[in-house]
Amino acid sequence: MYGEILLMQKFKDYWQITKNWQLLFPFLGVIGLLYSAFKLAKYFLGDSLLLLASVTLFLTYVLTKICLYLFKKLEGKWVVEQRWEMIRIFIVFAITGSSSVLVGRPIILMLGITKQNLNPILYYILFIIISLIFYQILLVAFGWLFGQFQFFWKFEKKMLGRFGLGFLFKPLP
Repeated sequence: MYGEILLMQKFKDYWQITKNWQLLFPFLGVIGLLYSAFKLAKYFLGDSLLLLASVTLFLTYVLTKICLYLFKKLEGKWVVEQRWEMIRIFIVFAITGSSSVLVGRPIILMLGITKQNLNPILYYILFIIISLIFYQILLVAFGWLFGQFQFFWKFEKKMLGRFGLGFLFKPLP
């Protein structure tokens, strides 16, 4: 019992968690990694339950290591007050990426654009452009929902500046 409490306290100290509700984000991060690993394993392996479970656990471990490596690399670049906020930022990026594709598909269909009536290369270029437009909007929206509006607003201005659209954020003379 005491060892479990000590382990939990070490976990909280490492991620700079000061309130119990903040444990939600590491929990959601682990669930997201498990789900991603499961989808990858299922895509490549099919439905063999034992093999699927073992590969899912292995991929979860690998994805966790990759995320922890990225946390260390980005910790100096991203200004956050507490380390657990980086998990929240990663979750926002994951949700935004998936959502922009889910929003882009029906939009491109409403415009009447399909792979059959347009060159497939042009179709994918248009699909990426439409998804990228919605990505910009959703990134700030999900950032706001997850309490990281300031971070994502700065990120958005920097990204649009790199696209050559930085003039949108400059004050008028």
